[in-house]
Amino acid sequence: MVSESVLAAPVQRVWFNRAFSSVYTAISLIREADRERRYHLIYSHVAPATAGQVAHQFELEPAGLKGDQYVEWCLAFCRQHAVDIFVTGKEARLITAAGEQFAALGVRVLSAGSAETLQLLHDKARFYATVECPQAPPPEAIAVHTLAEFDAAYTELRGRYSKLCIKPSQSIYGLGFALIDEQRSCAELLIAGVQYTIGLADLRAGLALLPEFRTMLVMEYLEGREYSVDCVGDNGKLVVAVPRKKPQSSSATGQRVDMHADILAACATLSEHYGLNGCFNVQFRETGDQPRLLEINPRMSGGISMACAAGPNLPYIALAGFDRGFEHVEIAPVRNGARVTEVSIAMAL
Repeated sequence: MVSESVLAAPVQRVWFNRAFSSVYTAISLIREADRERRYHLIYSHVAPATAGQVAHQFELEPAGLKGDQYVEWCLAFCRQHAVDIFVTGKEARLITAAGEQFAALGVRVLSAGSAETLQLLHDKARFYATVECPQAPPPEAIAVHTLAEFDAAYTELRGRYSKLCIKPSQSIYGLGFALIDEQRSCAELLIAGVQYTIGLADLRAGLALLPEFRTMLVMEYLEGREYSVDCVGDNGKLVVAVPRKKPQSSSATGQRVDMHADILAACATLSEHYGLNGCFNVQFRETGDQPRLLEINPRMSGGISMACAAGPNLPYIALAGFDRGFEHVEIAPVRNGARVTEVSIAMAL
């Protein structure tokens, strides 16, 4: 809901370029909340996609473009389609860096942070070194590029922690993460059906075949519950946050909204420190009774629909607040303790 003082504002043409699948949810939620029809939503992709079913307008993107060539295409797209607000997906860092070029066309770019911040958040080795968050410090981690560095890091950290893990410094969806098992081989783990775990001896044997490899982090393993927090920020000010506590058992269904005081305080601290804006997601995991920071995703999470089921319509709040100021946006209270889940549906493209 928005105040009557802003109802006379003209319709804004809002473009979501190619993005993660959560953009379908975002566009659906914005249309649901946009009762005054203030926004004309455009979505583009290289192939017909589900988000195109719910947007007001769908446009094909040319395949194969990346980097500066993609940014040039985006500028041309904005001119052609009279875009007012550009919600960044693909190449968000480069698009944000070119903000002045878009502004010259009258286009406002909605991004989760500055170009420098986006680059930092995608590199966990560099990011962890900058974190100052007493409410939820990151796990202790050492960056490695060779077998010798791995062995030294493993020996150092193993002296302090009973379990260690390894993951790439740059990755999404948790790809490449593995708990290190000192007793079993990869074959034994495979036969036992153990996921996200790798045998220490096999890991070392594989690394020995590589003179040097991309940055990997050897880390303490956090065994507690995981929290995924969907947030909306206003250039460093945390506007609203919905923490979802994930079940520890893979057989359990649903997640529970838990307005954990330390996690909310950590999100506010991180938002201010990194100047976060629009929709973003913060991941935590407990060890003992203390939450620890895993990562900040400068985008909507795949589970944002579950957060919105607990009250606030986060994509709409982010867009309307960016457009007209958050003082004009009514934010529904979060239903603390709500149990939420999501289901998939079939759709013909």
